[in-house]
Amino acid sequence: MKDKIKHKVFTAETLSLYNGQNGQPAYVAIDGLVYDVSTAFIEGAHINHQAGMDLSEDFHSIHAIEIIKKYPIMGIYKS
Repeated sequence: MKDKIKHKVFTAETLSLYNGQNGQPAYVAIDGLVYDVSTAFIEGAHINHQAGMDLSEDFHSIHAIEIIKKYPIMGIYKS
């Protein structure tokens, strides 16, 4: 699994393309990994959060880490 993760590297610029709008999937970065959260982010939004961003700090303020682990990992995030 780690080998697959290493193949796709997202930057802030490339991650922003996956904002869940106009047919794009919704990806977010949490703790250096990029997850596909399309099922939770409707039109790219979930509560007050927007897909296509590093949401690590906000995520940890309201969720346990186990929540994000149910979503597919799409790559790694390099800020």
